[in-house]
Amino acid sequence: MTAQDILKEDVSDFASRLEAMTSDEVFAAMSSLEKHSEDDVDDREETLSRIALVEDEIERRFPGQKLASYRDWKQDQPLL
Repeated sequence: MTAQDILKEDVSDFASRLEAMTSDEVFAAMSSLEKHSEDDVDDREETLSRIALVEDEIERRFPGQKLASYRDWKQDQPLL
């Protein structure tokens, strides 16, 4: 899923879908949004709000880890 796909989706639909995603899917969405936020784009605020939603979902799944599970996942990805 690309950042553009995520940003086109209604916020409430995306938030609901996050709950049903696997951890790998959540982490991939976060990675895609992070990369997009680093580009010179007009939708930076919207991108950052979606990143916050994903961060909340990661914290809900891995309480107290401060995104350590995401950072570990990212290190294990050969193409990131």
